[in-house]
Amino acid sequence: MEEEIVLKTVNLKKVYNPESLNAVTALHDVNIEVRKGEFLGVMGPSGSGKSTFINMISTMDYPTDGRVFINGKNVMNMTANEIGRFRYKNLGFIFQDFNLLDTHTMYENIAMPLTLAKTDPAEIEKRVNDIAAKLNITQLLEKIPPECSGGQRQRAAICRALINGPGLIVADEPTGALDTENSEELMELFEKLNRENGATIVMVTHDSYVASFTSRLIFIRDGAISQEIARENMDQDTYFRRIVEISSAGRSRRKSA
Repeated sequence: MEEEIVLKTVNLKKVYNPESLNAVTALHDVNIEVRKGEFLGVMGPSGSGKSTFINMISTMDYPTDGRVFINGKNVMNMTANEIGRFRYKNLGFIFQDFNLLDTHTMYENIAMPLTLAKTDPAEIEKRVNDIAAKLNITQLLEKIPPECSGGQRQRAAICRALINGPGLIVADEPTGALDTENSEELMELFEKLNRENGATIVMVTHDSYVASFTSRLIFIRDGAISQEIARENMDQDTYFRRIVEISSAGRSRRKSA
């Protein structure tokens, strides 16, 4: 059913410096649909267009052509102010470098989207305490980010992303600044949020193991979707090996080109 589609792109295209002789087409004719409750991964080599893609779907940049629908709304038809309001009501962002404000407490960082939305302070307090308890960082709320570990800061960033009950969570290399143990812990948390809470997640990663936690994976090469696989009935190990095979085949093609 159409209402189940959280994210949809139609003929998405991005050209940098379009009027110049040095014009670069970063994306061309990218069409995807992400349904409610999906955990979609996006992989691709450096320069493939995956970062451009994530910027387009997160409303951080505008496509040269094509459309982006989030919860059924064409965000390309919105003004800058409308997109700003739509963003903090409908999207949750998780970044590689956490993007927390070092001079604010963890509580204040987590509450930021609700503060911007002018939510009642009592409601903010309830929501922050609830989400912090779920992610086991209640004891850190009065600390500032430099006093916390990388894994703790990423948990706070996830709390901030979830605090407004977004329809879509966009994660850009969320394990990039974490060690192996914290990366695995974070991905197990993502998987739990997706499986038990029905969170819809789109995640960019370069790591095949991290990608093996997703339910579906698209590969972007040269600005277009080159391949797509779904986990379906595969166990994680089988899914991981399939991802590695596809990634390795892509590297071999680039070397021989």
